[in-house]
Amino acid sequence: MEKINNNIPKHVAIMMDGNGRWAKKRLMPRKIGHLEGSKRLESICESSYKLGIKYLTVYAFSTENWNRPNDEVNGIMNLFRKYLVDKKNKCIQNDMRVRIIGNRNGLDNDILQKIEDMEEATRKCNGLNLQLAVNYGGKDEIVRAVNKILLCKEHLNSITEAEFSSYLDTRDIPEPDLFIRTGGDKRLSNFLLWEMAYTEFYFSDILWPDFSEEELKKAVNEFSKRDRRFGQIKE
Repeated sequence: MEKINNNIPKHVAIMMDGNGRWAKKRLMPRKIGHLEGSKRLESICESSYKLGIKYLTVYAFSTENWNRPNDEVNGIMNLFRKYLVDKKNKCIQNDMRVRIIGNRNGLDNDILQKIEDMEEATRKCNGLNLQLAVNYGGKDEIVRAVNKILLCKEHLNSITEAEFSSYLDTRDIPEPDLFIRTGGDKRLSNFLLWEMAYTEFYFSDILWPDFSEEELKKAVNEFSKRDRRFGQIKE
């Protein structure tokens, strides 16, 4: 069992990569990989809460994922629908607040209603804060924030970083301390580009459906050893 130091990240962002490859290795349809990946998310939420992580943001569906085959896209969206309905009571019982970040334009009306229902039902929960990034892109988020600012501040001459952040999907959520990407690739892939300016990165070759609590502990333990200076000099 991996021993954890006391320096636990408050906010962990995860790119849950490798669902399709996990299924392909087992000669299964890609949708089975996404199903297993959704089950893994549930267990990692429980593990995160036990470790003392307060915020968990996961990349569920990107703005670029619409380019995948229709049957795969439809399968992911149906899994999302099912999660929003079937897991609502469990989220409440576990005191877990759920928020959806991303561009809601383009999502089906029934999904939008289910999002509203889930967010309202868990709004007062005080345990783990789970953010699901759906139809999300970091560049898209920044552009949407700029457009909101232009609409609200017609004669704007300047703006601070804090003011800009208040127009993002992640307003009122602290910036991630630790970013974990499974599946072996080592890039951000348009995820939380503004928010992860000083985030520590951890890359794992393990495919997401196999990413266990023990692997999460390894990532958190590695984070605890990092010296985070935020551009300053420590004597």
